[in-house]
Amino acid sequence: MEHQLWNAIVALLDEVDQSAFSPWADFTDRRIVAVWYWSVIHDRPVSWACQRRHWPVTLRRQRLPSNATMSRRLRTPAVRQLLAALEQRVCRPQQPGLWWLIDGKPLPISGCSKDRQAGYGRSTGGKAKGYKIHVLMASDGAIANWRLAPMNTDERVMAARLLRTTPLQGYIVADSNYDSNPLHEICDRLGNRQLVVPRRYGPGHGFGKRRQAAGRLRSAQLLENPLATFGPQLHHERNEIERQFGQLTNWGGGLTGLPAWVRTHRRVHRWVQAKLVLTALKRQNLISTYVDV
Repeated sequence: MEHQLWNAIVALLDEVDQSAFSPWADFTDRRIVAVWYWSVIHDRPVSWACQRRHWPVTLRRQRLPSNATMSRRLRTPAVRQLLAALEQRVCRPQQPGLWWLIDGKPLPISGCSKDRQAGYGRSTGGKAKGYKIHVLMASDGAIANWRLAPMNTDERVMAARLLRTTPLQGYIVADSNYDSNPLHEICDRLGNRQLVVPRRYGPGHGFGKRRQAAGRLRSAQLLENPLATFGPQLHHERNEIERQFGQLTNWGGGLTGLPAWVRTHRRVHRWVQAKLVLTALKRQNLISTYVDV
């Protein structure tokens, strides 16, 4: 499977990388990105990929950048743009959808970690230290937009950023934690989108005396009308994002956790970005994690 993913990455780099060769650089941006993905595919640090003995015999003749060169070049704008272009090519939706999903997934780290950019927040089963990815996803698993934030950042704050910066139309389905007038007002202001979320305290409670966003009232009508089936069925499809998060984590090269060498926001963002790309490639190319017999 690793070689299948590697070949897919190399083929995509040939399509995406349009930068001119620089005579002052020992290694092209494409080469830096390729070495980076070789380490991520094998769940190893960059220093591991910089050693010739960790490459196949057929690829050992090529020069490899040093760990210091990789660390410096991965931070350059050109390489970051190439990584973003690769993500755009693989992960973004290829066609407009009718409904979208929004949710967050915790990425806990050890409580003993000295990472000052991580935060304590709600995770599975209680509190944890780490980060959280916030994803706006199509029904087929394509990612329209995503953000990374410390664990203690409110999901509604990150959802507002996703909604403001993502051009889309249709229904946006979420759980009751996203029941917020500001989020509905963003959708109303941008137009052609409807946030569908159950009320946080259940349909038996009133809205209170505050002015309610028009989108919030429409959401309640969609989900609480006993004669309608579209709204409840639409909200039932929200479980699809849990299945997509499962596919992101339940294979050997997936986002099973943050390794010890992936700390600080910059490194975590780059690692998560690569894992999203690899998962999308695995799904699109039907790459299996087992051997047929």
